[in-house]
Amino acid sequence: MTYNFDPDKWYDNELFLIQAKLKSDKITQGEYDQNVATLDKKHEEMWKRLDGTYQIGPDN
Repeated sequence: MTYNFDPDKWYDNELFLIQAKLKSDKITQGEYDQNVATLDKKHEEMWKRLDGTYQIGPDN
């Protein structure tokens, strides 16, 4: 199976959208900071899932 998902590209795209919202005054600086923190966490979790070998859980 080929997996072409790029977490870093996804992150860049999502960050661009958050920055655009801040620049257009659709969100406050506090909301921006909160959104970036959430994005950073999702990005880190994504890499943890993608890094390593594929594993099937015990229920499968």
